[in-house]
Amino acid sequence: MNSQRALQQLLDSSQVNAEVFALRPDYRAVLIAVDGLEPGPSDNVSEALLQSAETFAGQLLAAGPVEELPHVAAWRDAYLAFGAKPQRTRNSLEALMRRTATGLPRVNRLTDVYNAISVLHQIPLGGEDLAGYVGAPRLIRASGTEPFDTATGGEATVEHPEAGEVVWCDDAGVTCRRWNWRQGRRTQLHDHTTRALFILDALAPVSEDALGQAAAELCTQLERLGTEVQVARRLIEAPRERP
Repeated sequence: MNSQRALQQLLDSSQVNAEVFALRPDYRAVLIAVDGLEPGPSDNVSEALLQSAETFAGQLLAAGPVEELPHVAAWRDAYLAFGAKPQRTRNSLEALMRRTATGLPRVNRLTDVYNAISVLHQIPLGGEDLAGYVGAPRLIRASGTEPFDTATGGEATVEHPEAGEVVWCDDAGVTCRRWNWRQGRRTQLHDHTTRALFILDALAPVSEDALGQAAAELCTQLERLGTEVQVARRLIEAPRERP
């Protein structure tokens, strides 16, 4: 099976459970799977993107606090809806925005690119290594028994989500807790990643066009990170009611 077909089949098998859409019918996710990445350190292009993101964030935050930014506020409401405390567990967009004043992290060109695009488009954006995946990604409301591979105090440990918590998972357990709060160790990106999955999370007031533009820019940036990069993309949204 060629790489492009395998990536698309993975995305076609991905799911967002009905219980999640019942919680937030306005939720949409764009999943992007990519193969053929050539790992590398931060470069001039990723640095320019990060600097643009920091400047843009500064302009937004000059007008008001981070928690009042429209998409940050929407995610705070979503967290409250399944029992999380947004003051303690911040969605990934808010966490990045709070770091822009002192500078976004410079990790490697792959991580730098998706962090910058998250800030520039004001969309939570997660990146994971497909080599660590077992089966296709699913967004569910947890039973509370699913394993989550993480670290506490520098030591590897296994935690479990709270019952009803919204989590991304695969056949082996949770890959990201509280929708887009904390990613697990098993599927985290690293300096040698060549196959990756990216998840762009959107709630109202983010429009379809805005979400599509963020996904398109990410795809463009990913395609420059290798001579034979293959990219597949899928939008998942709530089923539309028939008239």
